[in-house]
Amino acid sequence: MRELAGLAMDGGAALPLYGVRPEGVAALLDGLPPAQAALARLQGFAGQAGAVVLLAGDDATLQGAVLGLGSGPVVHGFGAAAGALPGATVWRIAEGDFSGEDAALGFLLGAYRFEHLKTRTPKPQAQLAAAQVPARARVIASAICLARDLINTPANLLGPAELAQAAMDLAVRFGAHTTHVYGAAVAERYPALAAVGAGSERGAEAVLLTWQGSRADADAPLLSLCGKGVCFDTGGYDLKPGAAMLRMKKDMGGAAILLGLAQAVMALDLPLRLQLRVGCVENSISGHAMRPSDVLQTVAGLSVEVGNTDAEGRLVLCDLLAEAASETPDWLIDAATLTGAARVALGPDLPALFCNDERLAQSILAAGQLVNDPLWRLPLFDGYAAWLDSPVADLNTVSTKPMAGAIVAALFLQRFIPSGIAWAHVDVYAWNDSSRPGRPEGGEAQSLRALLAAVETLGA
Repeated sequence: MRELAGLAMDGGAALPLYGVRPEGVAALLDGLPPAQAALARLQGFAGQAGAVVLLAGDDATLQGAVLGLGSGPVVHGFGAAAGALPGATVWRIAEGDFSGEDAALGFLLGAYRFEHLKTRTPKPQAQLAAAQVPARARVIASAICLARDLINTPANLLGPAELAQAAMDLAVRFGAHTTHVYGAAVAERYPALAAVGAGSERGAEAVLLTWQGSRADADAPLLSLCGKGVCFDTGGYDLKPGAAMLRMKKDMGGAAILLGLAQAVMALDLPLRLQLRVGCVENSISGHAMRPSDVLQTVAGLSVEVGNTDAEGRLVLCDLLAEAASETPDWLIDAATLTGAARVALGPDLPALFCNDERLAQSILAAGQLVNDPLWRLPLFDGYAAWLDSPVADLNTVSTKPMAGAIVAALFLQRFIPSGIAWAHVDVYAWNDSSRPGRPEGGEAQSLRALLAAVETLGA
């Protein structure tokens, strides 16, 4: 695991960074030395998001900086800091009318770079003094950056075996137990997952991580997580166009996000019992690959007709969900880069939430609003369930109707959830198409902060 970028571990002196919204600019400037305030006014500083004024002393040395936060979330406002401040400088966030935890988190997320595969030495960045960073902010930043790193890693360097190893390495760090399923055992335990990976020379694998918090007893709430880990998706015989394959290294984004969530749960030692299942696979083409119209068996006993080999994510998840549900968790949550239809409906920044339980749904939605990591709920509309009917199997993986693709995919997954199990499905994009403060272009751990905040209420 890489060290957090933007975090200065030494205990040297740190310069003050004043974050301010437009309505607080006048009061802040009135509290600065006259020459510094005059400079800020001369530059037209008005608290605009991302605007920075460097503060110099009488000897022309750097004494601090003022950062405009605009009117958006604090975590995004401070996301601009690392890139806007001079490199090789160390800072502390001065108290202000905002959450210090959100400010530190934003600074660290904005400092993230995925550049370690380049041969050139990265440019030095401004850093935040570690002693000034709240412990929880560091935990969350580390979890998000783990997910980002996994999503950003090219598929030749992160295949099913490497993703499975990442889950096992995480378990070792926190003293969790793992069950590693690989080789012929995958087809026996997770037949649908094995079918998805049959076309690749890099066989499908799965990891089950189990952990119990130090304050959790045998009756503590059981949180079960299931992540889609398709390390690269060609679409199989229903081959994607070349342009649609360019970002398919991110098709394991659901697994990456839940690995990050599991890391945060364990690092915070929440009073829970945790199970994490990650299905690690590559959807490729060969003489061994699954075909359209194949009929597969599943852990739940349902037979499934393959309507389209590019609808593989639901096959990866269905066996994991059925096994997880058999443990009767208090909350069962899956995450996946499952459908383009969710992006058509909600765009790239708003993950779709499907849920069969009102308490769980409201917990996640409210948490997302609280921490500025929003989701939007879409319906598990039973009127479309018959669209998955198959003439030769219990159900098809897809509908023949070119509508409501995200809902249909969620309805497919719901068929593997027994009655009485509180289940939530999160359909994520897991990517930033362009860089914004705190959200650099590339892999993104969408919904991780929302899910963590919701999970904390489960253990309360």
